Amino acid sequence: MSKTVESEQNAATGFRRVLKNIGWLLGGKVFGAVCSLVYLAILVRSLGVKDFGHFALIFATAQAFVALSGFQVWQAIVKFGTPYILNGDWQRFGRLAVFGGVVDVLGAVIGCLMAFAIIYGFGTELELNPNYVDVAFLFVCTLLFARGSAAMGILRVLDRYDLAVYVNAVTPASRLLAACLIWWVGPTVERFLFAWGMIELITAVLLWIAAWRQKPETLKFGLVLQWKTTLDENVGIKRFMGITYANDSLMAILQQGPLLAVGYFLGTSAAGIYRVVDQLAKGMSKLSNLSTQALFPEINRLKHLSPGDEFRKLIRQINIMVILSGISVVILAMLLGEWTIQIIGGDGLSSANIVLIPLAIGAAFELASVAYEPVLYSTGHARYSFMVRLLSLVVLTIGILSFVSYGTIGVAWAVALGFATGYVLMSVTVWFVLRGMNVQPAEG
Repeated sequence: MSKTVESEQNAATGFRRVLKNIGWLLGGKVFGAVCSLVYLAILVRSLGVKDFGHFALIFATAQAFVALSGFQVWQAIVKFGTPYILNGDWQRFGRLAVFGGVVDVLGAVIGCLMAFAIIYGFGTELELNPNYVDVAFLFVCTLLFARGSAAMGILRVLDRYDLAVYVNAVTPASRLLAACLIWWVGPTVERFLFAWGMIELITAVLLWIAAWRQKPETLKFGLVLQWKTTLDENVGIKRFMGITYANDSLMAILQQGPLLAVGYFLGTSAAGIYRVVDQLAKGMSKLSNLSTQALFPEINRLKHLSPGDEFRKLIRQINIMVILSGISVVILAMLLGEWTIQIIGGDGLSSANIVLIPLAIGAAFELASVAYEPVLYSTGHARYSFMVRLLSLVVLTIGILSFVSYGTIGVAWAVALGFATGYVLMSVTVWFVLRGMNVQPAEG
């Protein structure tokens, strides 16, 4: 068989594998979306808009700490572990995977220290509600230790998306059951946060069990002491993890910053309204997150197996798919958004309808650029993604400061402008990178 035919088959197989993995993830997300609509309605209706705003702000703060104190270890395991799997070098893969778990734990410890210093040291300056300071700190720490990024990376690089979907389905199902139980016994912000935190911990434990069972002879605790060997074997891993950390930290600010800004400038009730609409818009664009999870392993695999032409062909196929999906997000928001908001919050959220469209437009731009980050990571140009995100954050910040006087609708349009900027800049960047595919890529 000629190399040309073989590479074409690799690209075709890769696209089919991407669709298969997205299918697994999409099935899980559809199940999760149905559950989340129900428990979100329970949260809003049982707590009221103001207390739900407190819950939303604490949850967003915890997610921001998770992103700012932890590394996307799964991406490093996929990038550096793929050659080991292709070559059957399970000893090195085991060291890399265990090293990822250690990084997750260290990130959680550092995050707890950061949270303690900021929440207790600057709570007054940040106008944190004193009634929720202790519970917010405990919730942040719980989510930090429930990260499980390394375990997810192991399952993804081994192409066991089915197991990841089964385990992650525990979270929305458990949240729905917990929400119903709390609604029955008496809803409070503290009870919902406690339930959400415990569910995240249980899911993380199940993820590690699923990952360990795939290669129990490879994933040994004793490999923790071989961290230096792992660094020596994986040249460039520190630089890669540093760049992806910076990139994902910026993404966390892009995603959680607007909600925190609404809470700071416009109050808790406005934050509650914004959170509902934002979660609905993100729910419509869940394909962006799960597509990245499915695309990065396959794009990284094909980068090792296929020449530039076939690699570019795969990216074009993926781009067509996600652009059409992005358009569908806006159409869904226009057709079903008002009806869905009414079901979730009733008359208390009647003012939220106009906020959904700009947030859906922002989500559509985020979805349309979903293939770009995996391309830049797999070709050794992760720093470009960071620079684009930084410029997008600058535009978002200027937009929020300029438009916040118009209320939540102003913040929503600032979000749309920020993500639109990111899409345009990322499109141009990836176009130049793909044009130079025959040139040896940089390392970071």
